[in-house]
Parts: sequence; structure tokens; C-alpha cells
Amino acid sequence: MGTAAAPFPPGADAPAGSGLSTQEVKERTLAGLANAVPDNSSRTLWQIVRANVLTLFNGIVGGCFLLLLVLGQWQDALFGFAALSNAVIGVVQEFRAKRLLDRLAVMDAPQARVLRDGQVQEIAVADVVLDDIAVLQAGDQVVADAVIVDDNGLEVDESLLTGESEPVNKDRGSAVLSGSTINAGQGMARVVAVGAGSYASLLTAEAKRFSLVNSEIRNGINRVLRWISWALFPVVAVITNGQMQAKGGWDAAFRTGTWVEALVGAVAGAIAMIPLGLVLMTSVAFAVGGVRLARHKVLVQELAAVEGLARVDVLCLDKTGTLTEGKVVFDGVHAVGGPPPSGWEEALGWFGSDPQANATARCLAGTFGFDGDRAPTAVVPFSSARKWSAASFLPPHVAAGTWVLGAPEMALPGGSGSTNVVLAQARRLASTGLRTLVLAHTQETAPKGNPDDARLPRGLAAAALVTFREKVRPDAAQTLSYFRRQGVGVKILSGDDHRTVSAVAREVGLDVGEGYDSRHLPQDAKKLEETLESFSVFGRVTPQQKKDMVLALRRMGHTVAMTGDGVNDALALKEADIGIAMDTAAPATKAVARLVLLDGRFDRLPAVLAEGRQVIANIERVSVLFLSKTTYAVALSVLFGALMWNFPFLPRQLSATDGLTIGIPAFFLALMSNSRRYRPGFLRRSLAMALPTGIVVTAAVMAVQVYSVGAAGFSVGASRTASVLTLSLVGLSVLAAVSRPVSALRLAIIAAMCLALVLLMTVPVLQEFFMLEWPPPGLTAAALAAAAVAILAVVALSRAHARRYPADPPVKMTPP
Repeated sequence: MGTAAAPFPPGADAPAGSGLSTQEVKERTLAGLANAVPDNSSRTLWQIVRANVLTLFNGIVGGCFLLLLVLGQWQDALFGFAALSNAVIGVVQEFRAKRLLDRLAVMDAPQARVLRDGQVQEIAVADVVLDDIAVLQAGDQVVADAVIVDDNGLEVDESLLTGESEPVNKDRGSAVLSGSTINAGQGMARVVAVGAGSYASLLTAEAKRFSLVNSEIRNGINRVLRWISWALFPVVAVITNGQMQAKGGWDAAFRTGTWVEALVGAVAGAIAMIPLGLVLMTSVAFAVGGVRLARHKVLVQELAAVEGLARVDVLCLDKTGTLTEGKVVFDGVHAVGGPPPSGWEEALGWFGSDPQANATARCLAGTFGFDGDRAPTAVVPFSSARKWSAASFLPPHVAAGTWVLGAPEMALPGGSGSTNVVLAQARRLASTGLRTLVLAHTQETAPKGNPDDARLPRGLAAAALVTFREKVRPDAAQTLSYFRRQGVGVKILSGDDHRTVSAVAREVGLDVGEGYDSRHLPQDAKKLEETLESFSVFGRVTPQQKKDMVLALRRMGHTVAMTGDGVNDALALKEADIGIAMDTAAPATKAVARLVLLDGRFDRLPAVLAEGRQVIANIERVSVLFLSKTTYAVALSVLFGALMWNFPFLPRQLSATDGLTIGIPAFFLALMSNSRRYRPGFLRRSLAMALPTGIVVTAAVMAVQVYSVGAAGFSVGASRTASVLTLSLVGLSVLAAVSRPVSALRLAIIAAMCLALVLLMTVPVLQEFFMLEWPPPGLTAAALAAAAVAILAVVALSRAHARRYPADPPVKMTPP
């Protein structure tokens, strides 16, 4: 046996070679061969502003806003604030996410250790250049792709890249990839790829490719906006012509100056068609949801992700770092027959305290102690090739003799009956998902010599079996049980052996079989889907397979959430409907995730589900208000344009009625608690109520206008006020209908809006600003009668809608 070499401290002379010279480093840096990664994100600030501000509807709204300002009608331009608020919210939220993306990279290591000019130096990661000799020690992160040129028991953890928690032995000539971690041993490696050309950077570049989360709410609203865009220009043309004709024709309107009033009426019709408030309320609900989740230590990186988890019906999990904490812990010692030789506890204490111990052996240090002043006389460090390590102690040490700790099949000489019994026992323990090692002992002193050529000493006999397990997150079992109760299926996709993954799955309460070895995963898309239907646990899954499996689940009609923490999870997280990263995740994984659990608590997800359900249910509720307004705005614009009548509202009057019947109450309704289970078809259900109620409102306003035109002597101001009164009363009835089930708070909101309507119609300063004048008794009676009939129709429509789309009972959202 021999002793392991000491680590290389900065400034120390290297045992062999000199590395690059200062001049060679300078030449490579000037040639662009350094490890700096381009600091660019998916979209620039200008692209973000352009996407949120320079849209068709913002152009229309902005044009109407500027037109009214030019015409001196600033009182009628109040709608501009809604469009501005919506754009600002979108820009701020996306720019916040952009800054996060820009700061994220796969490399966590702040410094790199390299050999230059014959000495070991610590430099910034970005200063590493091609052909540098990286000095690697236990605990280091590999900062660039490299090839091993000198090794001493190097063992590398590549779980962030491959998902496999088992460490990998690296010999001379082996490749190590950026983002992996040195688990045990030490060595040197020549850098062969830097910066954007490294493996981790290529994954990061793919991960950073911008894409929006799939949001049913946003998709539904965008569909409505597309429909309106097709109808907007012809309807505006009709209403503009109708307003001009109502003023005596185009020539007369321009001669008398009444074209200004005609254009104001046309703008009122155009703006009323656009559900600006719905877009704004959606953004506000998402933003407030994001703030609420931030209090639960959940970072929302895209607004629409707030509703995403509420639609999820399949949750894909990576084992390492998600179900488990990504580290191994000591499980127990198992007897192998008679009592173990004396000193076995001290021997385990030494293996745990050895500076060159791997991550598994280090778990022993907290349970078994060792007197550091009584070092072994000879040591064979652990090697993944040998799969064992050894230490010898001379008498009178309590652990006198030679002890070997390693894989049972490698550390025990086969052939004897007692050995076969121990190996069978080890296999049974391993089949339960436990990592199993054997502690063997002999009184003979191990042969000395080069550790690389060490051989097992003679006379070894098993002293005990030592088991280790991955530390399962304490919140995993309860949280998964909660999701099962909510009807969400679970798939575990791991790079580890499928039997080990199955054992962990059973430990967290999942009813699974032996799992599926993904090395045999079918390439055919249809067979892949069938396999996904049949199994819940998959082992030996590659990063590309994780991505393909997520895409297959989506093709099958599922809404998929994917959680993970390794770079190997990044592509799958990006393709999932909702990607969720743990706090321990690689930065590239956090970059693509829609949600990041900042404190790593898996039990935060029920709160996300509750918030998403609240957003979806409440936006569906308020969307009826906004879409009914769009319906009656289009209908009134077409009818009044075709009849060549004056449009019955000024823009400022529509702003007032919108605020009382839609905008202000919708703001509160969108933020109230609502635990209704998600059901697809948000837009269909909303339109089923909004279209007929919009037609009812149109009929009521038309009835008042027909009476006003038929009965001569009413002023334009009185006629408009009667229309405002009718629209407000019917609108409040629609508000009451969508507020069911009624609560004290919702009643208070409706009552407040009724009081505000009374103030609007009676306070002189408000009457003057909104150009309202109380109509004569006959016209007032006509307005009230039309409103009463319309309210009865709204009540009937609401009941019919409730029968067609019965509400699910409230779902208990208390976290597990």
C-alpha cells in the first residue's frame, strides 16, 4: 500500500509538467480562446418593449388616444391609461425574467485552479483558456471540457449532466465535462473546449431559447383579439360613415365643424369593442399571483405560469435532487453471521474521516469516530476501477489488521460458502434501493507498493454489510399524495438504475412496480406513448429521452409539469408546459424553469396549484363582463352606423359605465379566493354567457334610442344619459350574475357600484364632467322599463348557463 498524495495548494510547484506560459495564455486570450461565455439573453430590452408595446391593438388604442388629444377631447381619452398599464406590467415582468436569464450560467465555481509557469494558480473561471492544465481536487467543479492527463483515484459526479447519481471513475485519457464535480481523488486535465463551445454552454444556449408558456387564458384572449381585429376596421368604417351621415353628410360635417363630434363617436365605438380591461385584469391577476407565490418562496419567471400548474394532469419528476436531496446518507450496519471483529467501528470511523474518501464513505463520519492521532500504517485509496479502499493498522491499535471497504462482489474473494451467503444478502439489500458495501477484515498486513497496483490482502472475511441510501426529501411523500388526490398522475424519470428509482418511489408512497429500463425505450412514437401509459418509473433516462418523453406525453393530450435540478433536466423542463426547478438546480435549469422553488421545499407546489386555480376561475368570471361589453359594442356600432344615428355614448361616458359595471368590480373579483377545480374550455364557457347578455344589453339600449328618436323633443344629452342609465343597470345585473355564489364581500362590491351609479347621476360636478343631464320623466321611465326587462333576461340566461355548465364543488386546497 501507499499513501495518497497531498492536494496541490495555490503557488505550489507541480509534480510534473509546467502548464502554459504567461505568453501562451495571452495569445489564446487575444485569439478568443478563453472560457468567457457570451452574456446574451433570449430577447433584448428593445425586443421586449416592442413585443409588449408595438402591437396592433396598442396601435389602435394609441392612435385613438392621440386623435382625441389632438381634437382637444382629453376627457374622452381616459381609456389610454388601461393600455399603458397593461404594457408597463408586461415589460417590467419580462425584463425581470431577462435579467435572471442573463445572470444564469451552468458554472457555479467562482475560481478555477490551473497549472501555469510550473505553479498552481487560482484564476477566474472566465480566464481559463484552451490547453490550460486544470488541477482537480475533491469538491471542485469542472469549469471547462477537458481530458485527464494525470489522475490519482479521480471519481466524478456527473449527475447534473446525466442524471445518474452514481460517481464515475476517470482514468488518464478520459473526458470530463464542464458542470460535473470531482467526488474523490485528484488529478490534472487539459482543457479541450471553452466558453460557448463547452458541453454545458451548449445546453445552456438551447435552454435559453425564448418561448412563452402555454396559457389557456392568454390563448383564449388572443383568439378573441384576433376575431376583433378582423371585425374592427370594417365596423369602424361603418360607424364613422354613420356618424358623418348623422351630422348631415361628410360635406356638411366638415363645413359646420360637427365632424369632431362624429369622430369622437366613432372612437367611442372602436374603443368599446376592444376588451382592454380584460387584458389588464389578466396581467394584474398574474402579477399579484406572482407576488403571493414569492411570499411562499416560489419565483415565477413568467406571468402566465401562475395558471399553468392548475391545468397540469401529469407531473414528471427527476429523482435526484427532487424526490431526494441529491446526497447519500448512512443507513445502517447489517450482521453477516457471527459477531464482527473488534475494532470494526473504529475502522468505519477512519474510512469516513479519510481526506480522500468518496462521498459515500464520508457519510460514516457522523456516526463512527476515529482518533486522528493513530493513523494507519498503509492506505489504498478508493478507486472506482477497484471499487474498494483499504487501511492497515498495527497492534496495539484496537483496529489492528487490514480493513477493506468496498463493493461486495469486488472486495470479497468468491468461492466459499460463507462468502456466497454474504453476497446473496448484499444483493437482497441492494434490490431494495440501498447502496451496499462490505467491511472485510484480515489479520495480515496488506502488501505495500504503488496504490494503482494494489491487490486485496489474503484471508479477508466479511465483518459487516454497510448500507447507504439517498436522503428523501421529508415533504415528498405528502406532496405526491396530495397531487394524486387532485387527479394528477406522476412519472419519475431518472438517470439511475430503474430498480433503485422504484425503491425510492415506494419509499415516498407511490404504488409502482420494478420500473422500466430506458435503455430499451422504443424509438417508435406510438410504442413510446404506450410504454409511458404502462409504466410510472423510468431509469437510465438520457437528457434527450426525458425531452422526448415529455413531448410524447403532450402529444397524448396531457398538460405536463416537469421538475428537476440538473443540466440534464433543462431540455425536458423547457418542453414541458410548466418547468419547475429546485433551489439546488443548476443555473441553466433555473433559467428555463417557469417556477423556481427558492427554498427547495417540494410542499410549496400545492400553494402554486391553489394560486393557479384562483387565477383561472376568477379570470373566467370577469371575462364574461368584458366579452359581453365587446359584444354589445360591436352590435351597437354596426346598428347605429347602419341607421346613421348618433352613437349613444361619449368615450368618457363609456369609461364611467365600464368602471362601475366591469373595471372596478372585476379588479376585486379577479383577486378573490377561488378553489374551483380547473376544467378546460374557459373561452367556450365565457362566450356562452357573454354573447347572449351582450345582445340583451344591445336590445335594451336600442329600445331606449328608438323611443327617444320616435318621441320628438329629447336633447342629445338626455338621450345619451338615458342610454347610460340603461346600460349601467343591466351591466350591474350581469355583474351580480357572474358574482355567484354570492358572498358578503361580493355583495358589498355590488352595493358599492350601485351607490357609485347614484352619485354619478346626481352629483353636479360628475354630471358636468361626464356630460350627463337627467332625462325627462317619459324617457326615464322608458330607460327603467327597458332595463327591467333586460335584467329579467340576464337572470334567465344566468340560470340556463348554470344548468349547462354546473359548477364543481369547492376543492379543499389545504397543503398536505
